[in-house]
This record gives sequence, C-alpha cells and structure tokens, in this order.
Amino acid sequence: MSHVSLKRRLADRLLPVEAWQPSGRAARSDFDLNPEAPRTDRILREAAVLVPVIAHAAGPTVLLTRRADALSSHSGQIAFPGGRLDPGETAADAALREAMEEVALDPACVDVLGFAEPYETVTGFLVTPVVGWIASAPSLRASPGEVAELFETPWDFLMDLANHRRDTWQPPEGPARHFWAMPWQDRYIWGATAGIIRGLHARLYDDALAEDVLAEDAA
Repeated sequence: MSHVSLKRRLADRLLPVEAWQPSGRAARSDFDLNPEAPRTDRILREAAVLVPVIAHAAGPTVLLTRRADALSSHSGQIAFPGGRLDPGETAADAALREAMEEVALDPACVDVLGFAEPYETVTGFLVTPVVGWIASAPSLRASPGEVAELFETPWDFLMDLANHRRDTWQPPEGPARHFWAMPWQDRYIWGATAGIIRGLHARLYDDALAEDVLAEDAA
C-alpha cells in the first residue's frame, strides 16, 4: 500500500515529463532565504539531477551521494546524481546519463515519474529535479574521482518537516547566508540539495493535511 500510494502521489503531483521546456523559470532558489543577497541578471546554465526513490520492502529511500573531496567545486558535499545538460538533451536525459556516469545506475531500472520545480543556485545553475522510481535495490558503483560515497536516506525522514532545519553560515566578511539543512546520522544534507527536497515536499504535501497523507504513504 505504501509504495502504491506514494508512487501514485508522485505521478499525480509532479510536473509531467512532456511539460519540460529549456530555459524555464525557477520556482525556488538559494535566494529564498537570502532575499537581500546580490542577484545580477544572468543567463542560467541548464542542469538536472535525479532524485532516485528506491522502493525497498522496509520502506522507500532516496539515493544520495557525497561528492569526491578532490573535485574543484562543491567537494565533499551531499548531492543527487546530476550535472549540466549536453546540447540536445532534455532534463530527464541528462539526469539519467549523469546517474549512469556517477553511480552506474542503469537507466532501464528507472521509471521517470516527473519533475519537481526548477531550482536556481547561487552559482548560476537552473536545476531541474527529475524524480525516478526504482522498483528494487539496483546494482550501483561509485565513479572514482567523482563520488566518494553512496548512501540512502529514508523517504519518511526527508519528508518530515521536523527534520528541516534553517541553518546559518557567517563568513568572515559580508552578510550571513541562510540555508535549509537536514542532518541525517553523520551526513549533513544542506544547500541546494536540501532546498530541492524542501520543494519536493511542498509539491507533494503542502496543500494537504501532511500528517494524514504521509501516514498513508508510510502505511
């Protein structure tokens, strides 16, 4: 019941795959909690991430990665598999390709259910979250040099607003930066990844009695 209910809700509430358009507008961003931060006019670079929901018998989980420490940007941070769109790719194409390259996830194992709202990062990317349903535990392998660790976090944990924390970083100079964070075990899920999860929760549950609907999905 939980898998059927959750998969149906995802398919019903997410933006349809065929509705994706390049150069869309962001519905959420790193600036949501930092409205006074400088924000110049710029052309955002198209990117996509895969939000892989794995339907384990014990309960659904979400696959996440910890980026390799040697990467030139965002090293060591928690992220979804993903990256920039290649010419001619859709968001779904790019998310599945990047997941194959980063964690050896076979695209044939992924049922793409739809998109959450595009998310603008402070670094100038327009990220489309592509939600994929994986019916059973997949065979995975981290790509050396890109991914330091693979792990799964329970869906129920990520969708519980009690676990969504508004944290602050104060640089040596300049204003403080606020961001969403969802610490789980010894992992610190934060920034754009946490913002995308927050947006996914809003897409699925904000117009419903969240506790009742989440209970149905978890039943």
